[in-house]
Amino acid sequence: MVQGRLPAHLGLACCLLLLGGSGGLGSRGTPRGAWEEEQGPVAERGLWGRARYEAVKKHLGAVGTLSKQYWQYLACKVWQEGCEEEEESSPRPGWSLPLVGQDYLEILSAWYCSFGKCCETGDCRIVNNITGLEADLNGQLHGQHLAKEVVVQAMRGFLQSPQPQKPLVLSFHGWSGTGKNFVARMVASRLYRDGLKSECVRVFISLFHFPHHKYLDSYKAQLKKQISETVQLCKQSLFIFDEAEKLHFSLLDAIKPFMAHYDKGEGDYRRSIFLFLSNLGGNTINEVALDFWRAGRAREEISMDFLEQRLRLELQEPAENGYARSHLLRENLIDFLVPFLPLEYHHVKLCTRDAFVARGLAYTEAALDEVAKMMVFVPKEEKLFSAQGCKSVSQRINYFLP
Repeated sequence: MVQGRLPAHLGLACCLLLLGGSGGLGSRGTPRGAWEEEQGPVAERGLWGRARYEAVKKHLGAVGTLSKQYWQYLACKVWQEGCEEEEESSPRPGWSLPLVGQDYLEILSAWYCSFGKCCETGDCRIVNNITGLEADLNGQLHGQHLAKEVVVQAMRGFLQSPQPQKPLVLSFHGWSGTGKNFVARMVASRLYRDGLKSECVRVFISLFHFPHHKYLDSYKAQLKKQISETVQLCKQSLFIFDEAEKLHFSLLDAIKPFMAHYDKGEGDYRRSIFLFLSNLGGNTINEVALDFWRAGRAREEISMDFLEQRLRLELQEPAENGYARSHLLRENLIDFLVPFLPLEYHHVKLCTRDAFVARGLAYTEAALDEVAKMMVFVPKEEKLFSAQGCKSVSQRINYFLP
């Protein structure tokens, strides 16, 4: 058995040799040329062993439709070589491998990785670094003990499950600037090598992607097509819907089958992750935080059970929002409602400190206070919570640059 990682060029050469180089495939789907001439000696040399050899031969015999594009794609995704060439020759963003080609690409990737160390996930685009995600949340997300706990536990449990019953669906709720987009970016960067730029990640912004209700039928068809193609290309896909409260309820219902329990239908979406980001429920969350403050209790005493019940009631109230009118809540397709608490003065200072550090700038306590004082705090009497959260903090430190 080969020890360590097989060199990329050697692995690719082996694959091309098995396919008969440029000679292609015979009329019955078997490789011509070198494959026919060498199959006996290769098996006899015992490089793979007879059983593995027969299995690989059987699988490769059906790869009649694979073209040079697939091999460029394979070399880039498995061995990280030839990516520039693959990018130049790849078609428009909607392009995806046919199902047969994708299946055999995965077979070849797994076969290659069996010889030595490859990506732990089996797909080098996916890293699933939950330890890193937890560290990021603990170090950079301020004032959100509930969000930290729920996101980490939900992601860890889902990714460790060998066969999830359904996709993971999280719905983030809270005022603007409390960290919903920030956490979504963290999830993307710690689960995927290329973060938000990964071909496994799709971001939809309600008013940008679906602005006109008269085109709803077209939007629904396009959205379902994009989700299906992304999952074909990458089984563990991440879909982020920003400003979810502005999504028309028919759009939410259109993608409901992608989030439902697996019924052995046409597609398997169980490894997908859906994140919905919404300002809905912000007032309820803020009222609970304010009540705790007035009672002299620490915000860290607010429990998930206590807050989620109130949040769910508000989301189900008859109103002109997609959540109330769609089937997502009624059919329990959302696994966790994740509350983001309003941020206080000292949280804004921590955000300001992080902004200075991120730009490599020195800071003083006085500077942190000055930035925090620029924010508007509510309610009018207590002036407890930042109305903008930490949003615009990074722009405000420009006032302190030389």
